[in-house]
Amino acid sequence: MPAFKQSTVIGVIGAGAMGAGIAQVAAQAGYQVKLYDNREGVAQIAIDSMAKQLAKLVERKKFTAEQVQQTLARLEVADSLNDLAEAGLVVEAIVENIDVKKAIFDTLESVCSADCILASNTSSISITRLAAGMKHPERMVGMHFFNPAPIMKLVEVVSGLATDLKVAICLYETALSWGKKPVYAASTPGFIVNRVARPFYAESFRLRQEQVADCATLDALLKGAGGFRMGAFELTDMIGHDVNYAVTCSVFDAYYGDFRFQPSLIQKDLVDAGFLGRKTGQGFYCYQEGAEKPEAQIVSVSLSTDVSSIKCEVSEDVGHLAGLVERLSQAGVQVTQVSGLAKGYLKVGRALLALTDGRMACERAKDERLSELVLVDLALDYQSATHIALSRSAATSEGAFNDVVQCLDLLGIKVSEVVDSPALVVMRTVAMLANEAADAVLQGVATAEGVDTAMCFGVNYPKGPLAWADSIGVADVETVLHNLQQSYGEDRYRPSLLMRRIAMLEGSFHVK
Repeated sequence: MPAFKQSTVIGVIGAGAMGAGIAQVAAQAGYQVKLYDNREGVAQIAIDSMAKQLAKLVERKKFTAEQVQQTLARLEVADSLNDLAEAGLVVEAIVENIDVKKAIFDTLESVCSADCILASNTSSISITRLAAGMKHPERMVGMHFFNPAPIMKLVEVVSGLATDLKVAICLYETALSWGKKPVYAASTPGFIVNRVARPFYAESFRLRQEQVADCATLDALLKGAGGFRMGAFELTDMIGHDVNYAVTCSVFDAYYGDFRFQPSLIQKDLVDAGFLGRKTGQGFYCYQEGAEKPEAQIVSVSLSTDVSSIKCEVSEDVGHLAGLVERLSQAGVQVTQVSGLAKGYLKVGRALLALTDGRMACERAKDERLSELVLVDLALDYQSATHIALSRSAATSEGAFNDVVQCLDLLGIKVSEVVDSPALVVMRTVAMLANEAADAVLQGVATAEGVDTAMCFGVNYPKGPLAWADSIGVADVETVLHNLQQSYGEDRYRPSLLMRRIAMLEGSFHVK
């Protein structure tokens, strides 16, 4: 089925932030929209608020006054559900309560025509369960927008067991025509984004609980090295810990207590204390008036500006650290390729530097009988990274460690030393995101392309987790996960079967 014609009337139920946003998106795309809310006057208030927001966009020259006038002219208040009888599509965006939603859809089935598509904006409720008992379950589908709907590009088009493929295709094409980035998803707990994103929070929480680094340092590393817009602590403070914790618990319960979705005790403490983040003035950080946000812990060192005094020897194959080696060379560091170094190693002054492979530095030094070992964390792009984590084995001297810090400082890269921990910070987070994404693909929730699109446009990740795994090397990511699992002895870090299969075949998630 093609996208709905612009002559189609779109019904939206719920005039809260999400419902109003969806109504605005449809109206801006040229559709007549009827907005319904069972609270008297709320739908009109939402339209009036929309008019004020759009007026500000006119001042900023994002829209013309004529465009705004046309958009508002397409919006009208529906006084009752009966007013949606002529709609070709009705999108429900009300409270996340299955009984309340099912009651709405029962009424809509008696009001709307048999070919009207009924969609839910639910982020957590099974589309299969919502459709159960309907007269026409094949027209029930998920259309999950992200907040704020007029700005966020992603729309998850979610099919339940009974959803007709033509219905899903129609909504996909319609969302595309509305200027969105739609992806297909199967109705499983968390769909794509709320499932795949769990490790982003969980690994930072665990690192903090294990006192690997403080919140400010972990957040700074995910931004400065990982390229994420926000770290896990500042992001969950913004979302609200009651909301984020509830989603985690929901996914954990839905997967029958699978340990890889286990909620965090430190987040539970915040919820129990009522420290819900920005909205209460206290979360991981304090937001009270006059409070100063703590700064990341940065290694300070007595530095020399004499570039010629810094020498770097590299192995014939430096692997994923090639970008760092190139940056060193561009900065004037004398880089020499030698045959005596094992694959992936750099000799920086007195230190032996390597990208983390998931083992602790003390374990790797013991396994390979290395001295003066320093491990470096993953970076999205070593050419542009501004902050990076290092760890070292217990036998590594202060002088050797300082050689690495001095070299990175020359490149303008701040260094945070973290407690010796498996896979450091960014590598650990990315490996776990990729692993969960691989499992979603394995289980038919979405395609590799769909997962990466969802994570980039739904939560603004700098790179899709599976594309990131491809760039690192799937086999290397699988090794990191294997070593994490060995370190902890927990099922939480088990490599996905799809990850293992592709690693064995030396392949990639995306066709190159």
